[in-house]
Amino acid sequence: MYRLLAALLLLLFSTTSYAADRIVILAPAAADIIDKLGAAELVVGKTRNVTEFPKAQQIGSHIRPNLELITALDPDLLIISSNRFFSHEMAEKINADIFFYNPTRLAEILEQTRDLARLIGREQQALDLIEMQREKLEKLQPLVESPRVIYEISEVPLTIAGSSNIIADMINTAGGNFISGGNRKLLRFNPEAVLALQPDIYIWQVGPMNQQPTPPRERGQYRALQSAYLRVEQLQYSRANTLSFDNILALNRFFSNYK
Repeated sequence: MYRLLAALLLLLFSTTSYAADRIVILAPAAADIIDKLGAAELVVGKTRNVTEFPKAQQIGSHIRPNLELITALDPDLLIISSNRFFSHEMAEKINADIFFYNPTRLAEILEQTRDLARLIGREQQALDLIEMQREKLEKLQPLVESPRVIYEISEVPLTIAGSSNIIADMINTAGGNFISGGNRKLLRFNPEAVLALQPDIYIWQVGPMNQQPTPPRERGQYRALQSAYLRVEQLQYSRANTLSFDNILALNRFFSNYK
């Protein structure tokens, strides 16, 4: 039976009446949260890009999860990011609850951490973990000026982060002025538009979505840019979890000294 875990439903279950103990993670960003909540022993399945939980069964990628493998694991909780790659029809074939983990803001990371913890009997651990993230934000240093910052997702096709991406909130919280051309998470762009925006800082990620990019400062179309450049690891920056708060501190330091 497919049960959507909305906020009202969460209130109906206490840790004494329900606590999931067989988790399959289809939202890679949630792996860090489960690990930090001290619930590694509950994870029976994970996507292949999740490095945590070495004893868990790999069930394909988050884009192409293997339904047969998932069913064989007999999970009671699936953590997914959306129905785009794990449809309602697929979910109905598994007798497990569904939790959507897909924060686009820092506050949502904390909210969804709390909600997820309720389902696995880790409420106190969540309170401690949330407080640790808030303490990190207290270490941010004010900037004299806010640099204009753009974030490259991939070189070919040129794609940048939009304002609905967790990256936007991270950059703004770190003291930068996030710039983009739209509200979506990912935006197709062109070098001419980048030149028109004239960012002070050009962040470019390297990882599965941008495997062998030419460093931006070496691209002929960017010769007119006077930007500072910062290379980051995709899997560290693109996943919305506790690492996002560590990355904010790193960005804050870079923004303070980029000139």
